[in-house]
Amino acid sequence: MSEGNFIFGNELGKRDMKKAVRNKTRLMKRFGDGSNLDFSYGVMKNESLFDYLGIKELFIQEAHQSDLEKSIEFDPKSLIVGNIRMGYGHYRISMAIASCANHLGYTPYWMDLNSFRETTGGRIINHLNGLYSLGSRLSDKYAIFNRFYWEPLNSEGFKKLAYNMTDQEMTRLMAPLYKAIPKSLPYVATHVWPSQAALHGGMTNVVNVIPDNWPMALHLSEGAIHTVQTPSSYFGYRTLKGMNRKNICKPMDKKDIAYVGHYVDHELVEHIDEDCQRRIDRRKKDQPLRFLLTVGGAGAQKDMIAGIINHLLPLIEAKKAVLLINIGDHSKVWEEMKASIPKLSRAKLHFNDWDETARFAESGIDGDLQGIHVFYHDNIFQAVYSTNLLMRASDVLVTKPSELSFYPIPKLLIKRVGGHEAYGALRASEIGDGTLECENLGLAKQMIDLMVQDNDICIEMCHNIKKAHSIGIYNGGYEAVRLAINGRQELESE
Repeated sequence: MSEGNFIFGNELGKRDMKKAVRNKTRLMKRFGDGSNLDFSYGVMKNESLFDYLGIKELFIQEAHQSDLEKSIEFDPKSLIVGNIRMGYGHYRISMAIASCANHLGYTPYWMDLNSFRETTGGRIINHLNGLYSLGSRLSDKYAIFNRFYWEPLNSEGFKKLAYNMTDQEMTRLMAPLYKAIPKSLPYVATHVWPSQAALHGGMTNVVNVIPDNWPMALHLSEGAIHTVQTPSSYFGYRTLKGMNRKNICKPMDKKDIAYVGHYVDHELVEHIDEDCQRRIDRRKKDQPLRFLLTVGGAGAQKDMIAGIINHLLPLIEAKKAVLLINIGDHSKVWEEMKASIPKLSRAKLHFNDWDETARFAESGIDGDLQGIHVFYHDNIFQAVYSTNLLMRASDVLVTKPSELSFYPIPKLLIKRVGGHEAYGALRASEIGDGTLECENLGLAKQMIDLMVQDNDICIEMCHNIKKAHSIGIYNGGYEAVRLAINGRQELESE
């Protein structure tokens, strides 16, 4: 871990260190000091995703005594996926890591620090998650807030090494959560806080999976192996470009970082070629274009999403399009949609029936789809993974350019939430598996019309996905798991 006021050998001011310590002290006063507490864990199979991904969940034993095995015994080939629920993104990447670990013969143990609300770390993360969600909603509602605060914070504010120092100190308060975890277990973190906390807690085989394509010091966890999804991100992190004011930074050592490719679930990767061929065949037969629209939990982009749905309605009535909407675990979103778009009353609802959702998704891969279908599950795992199941039966994914912009399906990328997300759209457009960012409704509508009218657009995206797959672009999940299992010798052998 970083020592004192140094990060990867780059010295920061003592003022930055004092500020970081003050922040930790303030949080400790508000949320408690768990450093003298011991936590024991139980384990249970994840009721929704064990059959798909082999996930077992870790829980603090005292909180769930009746539901847990008497004592935790990790499987001989185990890997911990350290994460937090902050929106859907980090859960989605965690599922990709768990899927790849399961495919490689390892049992993925799900360790969500945000779920441990009885602990100091869990309370801190829940508090910060609330602030981030509020910022996302305000950025969508107030252009001046977005322009002068939210965009700069998410692109330049989080870029600074001083910001990382503050997080490094804060995550010391989460270290007690690792007392009961065998220190040598492979550990893959899909957010920087679980990575930092694991290192503070003595874990020795930590991989820090970096989610975004815009290099920011926010994501640094010195002591871990950092993985990135793109070459440009690799060079940005390797040089720590622009992270220490105007100073040229000392670079990261090559043993601390690896470009691995996009983090994608094994269940999607293994079917890339055949799923793309189905999309090409449907386009050549002029079948309705299947749009999958995902709705995030922060509540941002409501007006744009409503505009997209309204624009699709006449295309759906003319049987030129099909619309699948996953509203996740946010019932309020559905109530607002129904109120603002009365024609959605015609939609077929798939609510809280996990088996039915899975059957529908499976039948849609080769079968016909028509009309509008809306999916809702109050179980967070089902809410997130529904998109994965529906993806194989879809032609175009409509999403903001966040973690989903790296998935192997043609994408219509709408307005970002935070400046860092802009670079996800740039990556997709350069590979050719997604559009440029459609920053406003007019651009999104233009793209929808082009995709429906010109079959070549989606066909070309599918060919590009196949090409990218042939050179391992979507293999990042497997590579991150291998690094956690084999450690730095995996990098040294390349």
